[in-house]
Amino acid sequence: MIDQGSRADIMYPDLFEGLGLKNQDLMKYDIPLVSFDGRVVIPEGQISLSVNMKGKEVIMTFIVVRSFSPYTEILGRPWIHAMRAVPSTLHVKVKFPTENGVAVV
Repeated sequence: MIDQGSRADIMYPDLFEGLGLKNQDLMKYDIPLVSFDGRVVIPEGQISLSVNMKGKEVIMTFIVVRSFSPYTEILGRPWIHAMRAVPSTLHVKVKFPTENGVAVV
């Protein structure tokens, strides 16, 4: 999910485990977060990973949380800015510049 209001890029357990990552891969991150339902969530840690979308690759730091979510990750403003992306909730798309022109996802 792309969330223009999120100040962080969040990764949930399904993706973390699906990528074969382990808790020892995490760096310390102990700032509490507030979930969508208003509960305080203590992160497991953070991890920096390469994110490749339509041939454009950026290194992003994800905060890993053990919390239920229908999503595997939330791409927030750090990712949006790194990609120089323009998300449109109306069109359910995001556009960003690449070496080969504008990509649309």
